[in-house]
Amino acid sequence: MRKEKFVYNTHTLRYEKVVESWQQKLLRLLGFICAAVLSAFIITMISHRYFASPREKALLREIDQMKISYNRLLGDMDQMSKVLDNIQQRDAYAHRMIFGMDPIDKDVWEGGIGGHDKYEQYRQLKNAGDVLANTHQRLDLLKRQMAMQSKSLDTVINLAKEKEKMLASMPSIKPVRSDKLSRNVQVLSGFGYRVHPIFKVPKMHYGIDFTAPIGTPIQATGAGKVIKAERGSGYGYHVIIDHGYGYQTLYGHMSRIDVKVGEKVVRGQQIGLVGNTGTSTAPHCHYEVHYRGDKVNPIHYCMDGLTPKEYQELVEAAEAANQSLD
Repeated sequence: MRKEKFVYNTHTLRYEKVVESWQQKLLRLLGFICAAVLSAFIITMISHRYFASPREKALLREIDQMKISYNRLLGDMDQMSKVLDNIQQRDAYAHRMIFGMDPIDKDVWEGGIGGHDKYEQYRQLKNAGDVLANTHQRLDLLKRQMAMQSKSLDTVINLAKEKEKMLASMPSIKPVRSDKLSRNVQVLSGFGYRVHPIFKVPKMHYGIDFTAPIGTPIQATGAGKVIKAERGSGYGYHVIIDHGYGYQTLYGHMSRIDVKVGEKVVRGQQIGLVGNTGTSTAPHCHYEVHYRGDKVNPIHYCMDGLTPKEYQELVEAAEAANQSLD
């Protein structure tokens, strides 16, 4: 039953029933609704402030996992940077010490890119802006360093291949294929002034005379291309090989030539046989080394199969003042 409200009228000395207008009823209803809404808002704010919802708890758990993963990524980036720096140091050693070239400039390696700040869009974020900007900056530096290192390693590989080719081409073994030659070096006429066997006067001898029986194989002392294979007045049957890199070798007084002009040869390949042709007084191979047009001492290019003692004996025998064989 609806409650009725009465008020005492002092004029009539009676209790009279209170009748509310619809405006008063509406105001009272609006007041109640406003109070309810305000209370609900306050309760909601307090609950959101101190009591997380299930969705918020799930988001908080994800944020914690992201922080752990992010810290792990930072550690991996630090490790990658250290490894890359170590590779760059080895690369610099290879360029400087092995190939004699300048390594990557340190300022270029560690420097950034000038001009417009490409990370400004991240820095504008209020909470995580600096973190995101610094992370992207580090990643870009690593990517740039990896690209530079990749190009540098390509250069090293090309230099190594070229170095390998050069080492394979340089004269570095004895021309006469004789096992006895490396042990018996007493009979040897080397580079320098020697008494000519025919004219009996001192004359510059530009090679080394390796004595060996007729028919002993003669080998190319390095890879190259045959540019001459013919009979000459002084050297008799002789071969000249161009090894590239400024090196040429001459093999004289052959009894037989086994290569032709234009043919490519490799180190150790037989190119002919020891003979006694031309102005020669005994069977031997006259061997010369030319570097950039100059005739140099071949003794420095005859190091195969010799111990240090045997090499010293070879040097001493080649330097002895004796009579040449041609």
